[in-house]
Amino acid sequence: MARVSQTRLAVLGALSVRPMTGYAVRAAITDTLGHFWSESFGQIYPALAGLEAEGLVRRTGVGATSGAVFALTPSGQRTLRGLLAEPFVPAPPRNGLLLRLFFGRQLGVEACRELLTEALNRTRTAAAQLERVRSESTYEDPTPDQPYWLMTLSAGEHATRAQLAWLEESIAALDALGE
Repeated sequence: MARVSQTRLAVLGALSVRPMTGYAVRAAITDTLGHFWSESFGQIYPALAGLEAEGLVRRTGVGATSGAVFALTPSGQRTLRGLLAEPFVPAPPRNGLLLRLFFGRQLGVEACRELLTEALNRTRTAAAQLERVRSESTYEDPTPDQPYWLMTLSAGEHATRAQLAWLEESIAALDALGE
């Protein structure tokens, strides 16, 4: 699936939760999906304009602070379901840390250790954020979306635990090199 379709999917999906401004769409994607998805304002606003031109979203008024509030139209809801039903095509991974480690002999053990330690600290922070999300995810009045949201939270928790274990193992391997 092309990046444009993924952006459309993210924006339509965010608006399926509730009508919101472009700024609120970006905040919702960052705050809620931020552990596994990101979109910039430069992607969201053109997507909203295109979705509006296609009749998939409509303006419902102006937000409390500023900006148009967008809502899904019935056609937008159908399009969202169609996009969600398309086969998932993974994007090729791009991991700057792994790229640097692969050529780590050129960088040196100490510089690689610093990179891994920084990544370990960031991953610990992410784990704490996920733990906080988990503790806040017990809703008195659950929504029909909750089981699906919890599945994505669980994926983030598993990936973070694996990343922590790998980082600790890699730092130990560098320590064993003894440079």
